[in-house]
Amino acid sequence: MAKQNTTEEPLEKQLWKAADKLRKNIDAAEYKHIVLGLIFLKYISDAFEELYARLQAEEDQGADPEDKDEYKAENVFFVPQDARWHYLQSKAKQPEIGKFVDDAMDAIEKENASLKGVLPKVFARQNLDPTSLGELIDLVGNIALGDAKARSADVLGHVFEYFLGEFALAEGKKGGQFYTPRSVVELLVEMLEPYKGRVFDPCCGSGGMFVQSEKFVEDHQGKVNDISIYGQESNQTTWRLAKMNLAIRGIDSSQVKWNNEGSFLNDAHKDLKADYIIANPPFNVSDWSGDLLRTDGRWKYGTPPTGNANYAWIQHFLYHLAPSGQAGFVLAKGALTSKSGGEGEIRKALIEADLIDCIVNLPAKLFLNTQIPASLWFMSRNRSNGKFRNRSNEILFIDARNLGHLINRRTRELSKEDIAQIADTYHNWRNVIPSEAKESQLYKDIKGFCASATKERVAELDYVLTPGRYVGLAEEEDDFDFAERFSSLKAEFEAQLLEEAKLNERIAANLQKVKIDE
Repeated sequence: MAKQNTTEEPLEKQLWKAADKLRKNIDAAEYKHIVLGLIFLKYISDAFEELYARLQAEEDQGADPEDKDEYKAENVFFVPQDARWHYLQSKAKQPEIGKFVDDAMDAIEKENASLKGVLPKVFARQNLDPTSLGELIDLVGNIALGDAKARSADVLGHVFEYFLGEFALAEGKKGGQFYTPRSVVELLVEMLEPYKGRVFDPCCGSGGMFVQSEKFVEDHQGKVNDISIYGQESNQTTWRLAKMNLAIRGIDSSQVKWNNEGSFLNDAHKDLKADYIIANPPFNVSDWSGDLLRTDGRWKYGTPPTGNANYAWIQHFLYHLAPSGQAGFVLAKGALTSKSGGEGEIRKALIEADLIDCIVNLPAKLFLNTQIPASLWFMSRNRSNGKFRNRSNEILFIDARNLGHLINRRTRELSKEDIAQIADTYHNWRNVIPSEAKESQLYKDIKGFCASATKERVAELDYVLTPGRYVGLAEEEDDFDFAERFSSLKAEFEAQLLEEAKLNERIAANLQKVKIDE
């Protein structure tokens, strides 16, 4: 593979393009397990080989490079001889390479109890061409080649995370079921600032919230070991991705649990009281078994309707929050105003109990699996606890609908600057005591973007939490050029029509070709 220079695309993009070319007739949903499985295998083999070499050098001091306990003591997975990367790469050109890799995955699971039932064994399938698989192994083998061993794990982790996002984009709606867009995760984590304590996600998908939390601590010179991870996932395939995603980052995933009943019916962490809850639960779920849980003890603020799980999720989060815990989570925007099934009364009870800290209205098109408008909720068990300023009787509203940029026709993402703008606004409001603040740190209402409202004001508006009701309309700039804006929109519309016309032409041509072939 060509060496990188400043004019080339980043390594992960080059790798993605090369790997995607080898996909051929395999669906992205199936292919991701092949590629991510190989990246994971390369990671654990690299980590093993590094420790193996060290133990070999210390054999005269009694070290044994084939003793499994030596690896367990260092939190390194033991990799049997026939599962090591250099062995598999030596077999990459053989037609039975798929069986070699499946056998390697089996062998690793047998030697490492924490990986039992986690690794994919999909490499000997007939629709996976052995030649393409061999090329893929060579491609993955080049990741972090030339990097210091200490850095290779981080490079592999970064590539794994990038590929998760690209596969989610390729799968579209289905991809959104296992992946929360990175910019949304970054925003949640930047706003919550989980430096120390127990972090819980009861619908954890492929583990992105946990990875970002640990990254946040590292970026702010904290101690990664100061936070511990707890999670639950009902989809076994997604749970396997989470276990690999966390392992490749060196994050202890022993408390990330799977059961197919889900968090409501089978709470895997019944006694957990978390310092931080970060989550993106599925929107507006109707089949959440609410009819079986009418008298559940979690519904302290009102029994959620059987036809929508939104307010069940909110109360599930609150149930698991420590006395001074904080939660940040994504929810369908409809939950800000809904009154059906008693949701309005539950929302009123949450507001009156002084649990809601901040609401953020998000831009459209951020999520892969739905076009439903979304919002972020931030809640705190104790808003006068001394850690931050006393925010009792206040709620911050942020309307971020106009932020973000399109990365393709269907998908938008928030930039680093967007994330900083929203997070800084929240922190200035939450953290800073006005009499002790510098001018740059002082929170101020900005028309059309943010407003701090009293509980009484929210009650006047019938306990509706839509930020637009509170922030008002932005003040128009004096130099706004209507004609220029109209021309710009017209050009965008015409370009879209042209693109659709070309697409229709291609479809028609393909249909004609099919008729001729018939």
